[in-house]
Amino acid sequence: MTLLKTLAPRERPRERLLQFGPQSLTDAEILALLLGSGIRGKHAISVATELLDSCQGIGGLPRLGMDELIQTPGIGKARACMLIAAFEVGKRAGLAQLKHGQRITSSRMVQEYCRLTMAHLTVEHCRAIFLDTQNRIISDQEISRGTLNEAPVYPREIAKLALGCHAASVIIVHNHPSGIAEPSLADLRLTDILAAALSLIDIVLLDHLIVAGPEVISLAELGHMPLASQHHPDKQG
Repeated sequence: MTLLKTLAPRERPRERLLQFGPQSLTDAEILALLLGSGIRGKHAISVATELLDSCQGIGGLPRLGMDELIQTPGIGKARACMLIAAFEVGKRAGLAQLKHGQRITSSRMVQEYCRLTMAHLTVEHCRAIFLDTQNRIISDQEISRGTLNEAPVYPREIAKLALGCHAASVIIVHNHPSGIAEPSLADLRLTDILAAALSLIDIVLLDHLIVAGPEVISLAELGHMPLASQHHPDKQG
């Protein structure tokens, strides 16, 4: 079944995109354009809607692997490969905006970067982004990975890495595969311990970011890191 046969011209995603831009389309309509066509008895928007429902929305789509994608009616190997390639293009485009040597001018830059790189992960990972005195990226390293609920983090190891790359400040990032977008008591405790450990060697913990699906929360913005506020990118001109 095709959209040409079921929708009036003004309602078709391609025509609406051309006239009003991609922001005017729903998630299902954007996905339908990628799929190109539907299957017998279902047009592309219906197939896209079912796929989005199976993964709880657009934020869960990149989490699906090849096997999970091809189990959805209307998504064979060719379309699964196309979708995975589209996810990767989006990810690489985001990564290209935040690279070695680039100056961080706002926390939103880092948050979007972390969302793109970590929102799809199904186990907990912890990473550290090391910055120089001008808030330029020196290094971005994975510190640990663990189970669905926990990835061990050792402040001593982060301090050692920070000294090794002559960092002036650090942003720590970890994900919540559960999708719960709020810090746990363990997250707050780790933040305090790590900030104290780094301060002993004159390195500032700028922020602790938590990625929960499509959402990213900043402990600095929530007021849990007042000592780092004067060094934070959003506070500098």
